[in-house]
Amino acid sequence: MIRGSCLCGKVKYQISGRPGAIVHCHCQTCRKAHGAAFSSVSAVQDKDFHLLGQGVLKSFESSPGKHRFFCPECGTQIYAKRDNTEHVILRLGSLDDDPQVAEEKHIWVSQQAPWYAIHNNLPEHDEF
Repeated sequence: MIRGSCLCGKVKYQISGRPGAIVHCHCQTCRKAHGAAFSSVSAVQDKDFHLLGQGVLKSFESSPGKHRFFCPECGTQIYAKRDNTEHVILRLGSLDDDPQVAEEKHIWVSQQAPWYAIHNNLPEHDEF
């Protein structure tokens, strides 16, 4: 079981299955939403993602059909969900445990922050 939570601890979750490979997204909406050079994400099947306790998430539709879910108290982004999919896009910064999956690639490097340089050998894709 892999656990995660928000900064204030009001939102907690568990993952019962194996997450997908780690992808680093450099798109402008991820950079703005996270206040960072990129967002590290992993796909988790809906059936394997379990919110715990009384934490209530709010959401924002950042692009048509894509909703970002976050803690309304501290603002931690937990996951995103695209319409008509069977997985969440987990925001790995909210993990408490090691997901034990490898980095796979960088996406949306065409929108990469001009002040950040990628320094690894992962594949880089201009878009998704």
